[in-house]
Amino acid sequence: MIEIVRGEHDTGPPPRRDHPVLTLLRHDLPASLVVFLVAVPLSLGIALAAGAPLLAGLISAVVGGLVASLLGGSPLQVSGPSAALTVVLADTISTYGWAVTCAITVGAGLLQILFGLTRVARAALAISPAIVHGLLAGIGVTIVLGQLHVVLGGRAQGSAVANLLALPGQIVGHHDQAVLIGVLTVAILVAWPKMPAAVRKVPGPLAAITVATGLSVVTGMTLPRIDLPGSLPSLSLVPQLPGGGWAGAGVAMVTIALIASLESLLSAVSVDKLRGGKRTDLDRELIGQGAANVAAGALGGLPVTGVIVRSMTNYEAGARTRASAILHCCWILAFCLLLTGVLRYIPLAALAGLLVYVGAKLVNLPALKEVLRHGDIAVYAVTVAGAVAVNLLTGVAAGVLLALVFMLRRMVYSGVHVEAGDGRARVVIEGALTFLSVPRLTKVLAEVPARADVTLELLVDYLDHAAFDCLRDWQQAYTRAGGTVTVDEIGHPWFQRGSSGEPTVRRSVAARVVPRWLAPWSQWQAEHTVVPGQRTGSPLGRGASEFQRRTAPLLRDTLSGLAHGQQPHTLFLTCGDARIVPNLITTSGPGDLFTVRNIGNLVPTASDGSDSSVGAAIEYAVGVLKVPEIVVCGHSSCGAMKALLGQAPEGMAQLGSWLRHGEPSLRRRAAEAPLLLDGRRPAAEADQLALHNVVQQLDHLRRYPVVAAALARGELTLTGMYFDVGAAQVSLLDAAGRDFVPAGAATH
Repeated sequence: MIEIVRGEHDTGPPPRRDHPVLTLLRHDLPASLVVFLVAVPLSLGIALAAGAPLLAGLISAVVGGLVASLLGGSPLQVSGPSAALTVVLADTISTYGWAVTCAITVGAGLLQILFGLTRVARAALAISPAIVHGLLAGIGVTIVLGQLHVVLGGRAQGSAVANLLALPGQIVGHHDQAVLIGVLTVAILVAWPKMPAAVRKVPGPLAAITVATGLSVVTGMTLPRIDLPGSLPSLSLVPQLPGGGWAGAGVAMVTIALIASLESLLSAVSVDKLRGGKRTDLDRELIGQGAANVAAGALGGLPVTGVIVRSMTNYEAGARTRASAILHCCWILAFCLLLTGVLRYIPLAALAGLLVYVGAKLVNLPALKEVLRHGDIAVYAVTVAGAVAVNLLTGVAAGVLLALVFMLRRMVYSGVHVEAGDGRARVVIEGALTFLSVPRLTKVLAEVPARADVTLELLVDYLDHAAFDCLRDWQQAYTRAGGTVTVDEIGHPWFQRGSSGEPTVRRSVAARVVPRWLAPWSQWQAEHTVVPGQRTGSPLGRGASEFQRRTAPLLRDTLSGLAHGQQPHTLFLTCGDARIVPNLITTSGPGDLFTVRNIGNLVPTASDGSDSSVGAAIEYAVGVLKVPEIVVCGHSSCGAMKALLGQAPEGMAQLGSWLRHGEPSLRRRAAEAPLLLDGRRPAAEADQLALHNVVQQLDHLRRYPVVAAALARGELTLTGMYFDVGAAQVSLLDAAGRDFVPAGAATH
């Protein structure tokens, strides 16, 4: 059925938007508490692992996180100290001391601001989804492996590999109260989505931590809990420039800036893939992250990044706006200043259970299936392995490197093949042909039999200098050796332009060429003056030969399924005018349209027995084929309409006899108001008559008994259509029957 749908993605009225205050209370406030619970131990742990003052982690979480949330481009990104920077920071602190490290952090932030201002961040969008999902999965596996030890009452090892190797011993070893708390936390998180809606108003992570903490306190369990300093130590908040070793400090500054930028951008892109909607302004995100590092370093904090664990936790907890990330900074500050004692009640096993759940959610099975369908599973696996076995950046680098290798392989192995036999050979080359393809191209061309009649078919969308030289040199050498080579370019004449000394050097300036199976023979023959095997015979014969060579192989499977019967969805009644191509203007294929063509797209009345051809087609299409739609299509500049208006050629009795079926259309035009085409009356009277003619023929159709019965049963739809040849515009008759509107805007 020919159906034009407006707003095909509409699923109903637009969703009701909550008031910002309600969004804050319902979603962002609870999410901020969950992120706060995750951020505090992570910030302290990273500071401890890097050898920095313990409070530096909290300063970064508060100051850096707040500045990045206010100025960054990702609304759900949560920033703070990152494990990805631990190794670099540990080496920098041991080499230069803490105060100089703060200055290096400030310098790294200034570099990030420069990156954002130069708008280089958009390059992150070029990263393959397989790498992004592999990164998430690798982080998830690393988190699970490490935190499972804590859940089982032990301590996490120094790396994911060490955690994996030690896990069997941890499982069979002695288990204490921590196991109960950790398992209880995970169990609550797993069961929470199945709870009643009223219960699920409380975020699952918050409920799990609260229940686990309450149980541990009420039962008097003695197990490791969050450890904070009893008082706030005094730190030097003014960074110091290095007394020497400026080159090494500069390298550290660039390294921190690059790592922090990469992790922040990957985190933002990953969150974008989950939340949907408008993409993050990545350049603004870099500027925000840079400003956060300047502020954190100036106040004695660690470098910050957009942290994937906290950001994903924020998303999973239901955050809707950047208010959640801002509030989580406020909670860290408030609790550390006022309620440090409350934090000390939270068991580390409960937080570990929360992190195990969050980590497991990062291994997205639907995303893995999507990657598998696209053939990128190797890139995904390498990214996961690198992130788990070494570190985050190694995983990303390995994934990018493998993706580039695959890309180069696809370019090198462009569609080049030879078909030979009976003294003839056909060399088909498809895709982009660059210097990378020259070795394989040379190898394939060497397989062409000597002294054969060769047709070189080029279906390329780009041809660079090296590839052109390779083809031209081979053509000349093969011809000198006694063979013949005829170049048949399909599409833009890359090779022809190169041979004429005016090569096309950019895709953007390549002419848009209508494919041969759509363009008239006269058009593409004029652009391709020498077409192998089609230099003699009629245009129709040459066109049939072209179909057999190019189109038939593409349609053979489709047509084989139609060999024993047809099930068209539309009876298409239109004019015999050569400019009207029904399948083209309706994007239909073989078996879709049952087409009836005549002069003026006329439908004789059912009672008129002088011409039964059209009536027979109507009865067969509706009564036997059961088509659900009939379309009557008129068109602009119709010769039949001009003839009805008195411009008929002389001496054509048969034409005059046939056109009497159009007289009711003349009477309709005289009696009724003008019909409109996209809100305007056509300037030509013949075009106005063509519109009335479509409506009149629809009336004639309704009087056929078989059509009337199908309409009464609700099994048939009648559609009026008009094609403006010069504008290439299809219009449909609206429901009121008074206006023809462009197909893209029609409600039919």
